[in-house]
Amino acid sequence: MQPEFWKDRWSEGKIGFHEGRPNDFLERHGTRIADRRRVLVPLCGKAEDLAYLAARHHQVIGIELVEDAVKSFFAEHAMTPTVERRGPITQYSCDVVTIFAGDLFAISSADVGAIDAIYDRAALIALPPAMRRRYIDHLHLLVPPRTPTLLVTLEYPQDRFEGPPHAVLEAEVRSLYTTVEKIDERPALGGRIAESGLGAIERCYLARL
Repeated sequence: MQPEFWKDRWSEGKIGFHEGRPNDFLERHGTRIADRRRVLVPLCGKAEDLAYLAARHHQVIGIELVEDAVKSFFAEHAMTPTVERRGPITQYSCDVVTIFAGDLFAISSADVGAIDAIYDRAALIALPPAMRRRYIDHLHLLVPPRTPTLLVTLEYPQDRFEGPPHAVLEAEVRSLYTTVEKIDERPALGGRIAESGLGAIERCYLARL
């Protein structure tokens, strides 16, 4: 994952991965983590999912590489955040939403504090295969064992489409997490992958680290 690639996508407005509304799976299955107060959302962009979770009494902790995306989230929701620079990381906070702008792998457990659940719609599928185990290992440093994760993935023939978003097959999901329950699926809607004509499938899991 090259930081400049994502920064260029945001600066050029090539953000087909931004849904512009709460994710369907989150709306259907957010109750699976409803009793979890503090929810970590890695590689969150400016997703409406952040506001959706906040409106349902979660304290939301996002992590996003591209600082312009973080600024856009707060501006589009008429929120004026407190901004605190911590070396390579910048923390934006307003009410129950905190987003860290910077490299995910530079974030520590001291930064995010106690985490009760993870919502991952865009992180795992943004990473190439070689980085996924490193990502999961880093999550283990940030959250307690067996933290529940509402996880959204894509499945399609990876050799016929150059991600991101990348295909993450169910077998790999099961190899990365301690327990995995597949709870929903649908044809992929919107963005580059839906336009590719590959018949991609979005899947939703409740997994535990």
